[in-house]
Amino acid sequence: MADKRDYYEVLGLKKGASEADIKKAFRKLAMQYHPDKNPGDRKAEDAFKEVNEAYGILSDPQKKERYDRFGHAGVDPNAGFGAGGGFSGFGAGGGFEDIFGDLFGGMFGGGSSSSRRRNGPRKGADIQRNLGISFEEAAFGVKKQIHLNKHVACDECGGTGSAKGSSKTKCPDCGGTGELRTQQRTPFGQFTNVSPCPKCGGAGEILENPCKRCGGSGRAKKDLTISVDIPAGVDNESVISLKGQGEPGHAGGPAGDLYVVISVSPHRIFSRRGSDLWLEIPITFTQAALGDSITVPTLDEKVSYKIPPGTQPETVFRLKGKGVRSLRSGRNGDLYVKVVLEIPTKLSSEEKKLLKKLDETMKKENGSDAYSKRKKFTEAVKDMFA
Repeated sequence: MADKRDYYEVLGLKKGASEADIKKAFRKLAMQYHPDKNPGDRKAEDAFKEVNEAYGILSDPQKKERYDRFGHAGVDPNAGFGAGGGFSGFGAGGGFEDIFGDLFGGMFGGGSSSSRRRNGPRKGADIQRNLGISFEEAAFGVKKQIHLNKHVACDECGGTGSAKGSSKTKCPDCGGTGELRTQQRTPFGQFTNVSPCPKCGGAGEILENPCKRCGGSGRAKKDLTISVDIPAGVDNESVISLKGQGEPGHAGGPAGDLYVVISVSPHRIFSRRGSDLWLEIPITFTQAALGDSITVPTLDEKVSYKIPPGTQPETVFRLKGKGVRSLRSGRNGDLYVKVVLEIPTKLSSEEKKLLKKLDETMKKENGSDAYSKRKKFTEAVKDMFA
């Protein structure tokens, strides 16, 4: 964990950043370092994996809380951080040798930690794919298929890299250690430099007869179809992690992960704010003045709602529990209905006469509050210029 950067620093954020800020920063950096945009760029690939790892921790409330309290030790299952809140000491897998190996590149002999990590099992690369779904699929959940063309273990050699009947032999140059050592004299004394063996690439073994199908790599490209369960309540930029569905590992290491970034199509009449839905329904002047029962669509049914007499334009009504399920709480949000007064644009001469007669009648009514707002406004204007 010593070589890990702070996850907030990786995403360019300060500690305590909001969920929205974390999601926004992740999407920006994931797009910037995506392998499809940076083919063959090793630095971009490493940055992409680092960004995915940081987001995987900070986007999970429980992991984020542990990370905020204890740093990397709180989220690393191999860190020796137990339920009692303590740390395990320097064991066989770490200690001062690893620290000096990281700082000085193995110049103190005994084998560098970086070369051991390079020769030993390593996790495979992560993969990111975008997946578009409909508004309803995001609200209710859906199972989707993702098509991938990725590396898998070679069918011919079973992932060993050796042709059938052959095996690997100890590298004659490094004696199977995977490292070459040279002595270097400096003003501070004599040091031992350790570097990966160029003949075996640091593996310590060489192939007698490489597999012809994979060229000795032990891996081959293959088209795969993977099922993804999209939970109800996902939204734009939600990320679903499928463990072990990325590129295969190296030297027996675990496979990388598949990150599915969700893109939700907009709806014709609904808009979404978190787990709440919003809807605008046009009503007539008569419905607003006299009140009426209107039909309100939800995502899965139609419901009847009674608007009271004298309903004003832009009034918002709430239908509890008619929104989208929250991924965190598991409860449904609400549906907010805003009534919009629709003014007719084309009137016949008869309709115009009727409206004028209605207006005149309402103005003459003593004590009528039909135009109470207009009356107050007129009085206020008179007072201003009195």
